[in-house]
Amino acid sequence: MIRFQHIAKAVAMAAIAVLVSASFSAAEQGGRYWTPADGQPVPHKAGHARQQVAKPTTATRKHSAFARTEDAAAAKKREHHLILQVNTNDPAAMNLALNNATNVTQYYKDAGEKVKIEVVTFGPGLHMLREDTSPVKTRIEEMALSTPEVSFKACGNTQEKMQKAENKDIPIVRQAEVVKSGVVRVMELQEMGWTYVKP
Repeated sequence: MIRFQHIAKAVAMAAIAVLVSASFSAAEQGGRYWTPADGQPVPHKAGHARQQVAKPTTATRKHSAFARTEDAAAAKKREHHLILQVNTNDPAAMNLALNNATNVTQYYKDAGEKVKIEVVTFGPGLHMLREDTSPVKTRIEEMALSTPEVSFKACGNTQEKMQKAENKDIPIVRQAEVVKSGVVRVMELQEMGWTYVKP
């Protein structure tokens, strides 16, 4: 009887060993294993416990440095945008706006960067772009040839009011473009991220 108990015990221990071995084998192969909490099988992905974060290689570091260099080059070549508003019939203010446009353009040319400038006129400032009254007409003609980065916008609302008040057509210099509203033009450019300056 005692010998039978020894044999039964040995068989039971062997069976347990086989089950434990099979469980670990299944876990290694991405099968299932028994959790100690509830004894239920749960899925197990092979090698999950051994996953490690890959260390950056020399190639990765070189690529990152190259990307940073490209970003710096792109930032250097980005385009700048400036609005210069003129709303007064003052030759000094008009010349100051043109001086600002020239200086800003030259600054970014020297820096190897691009710039766009719009001189927007409305109200009494429309005289700056009137063919018959502009005190800076010659400078505008010269800038149109030498500084294409600078453009000029004339307020159409102001032009209409002046035509009614003076009872005649109000001619605009050919270098300028008439927009419906000078104020709206300034707003729209600012909403697009342009920098606003009133000389």
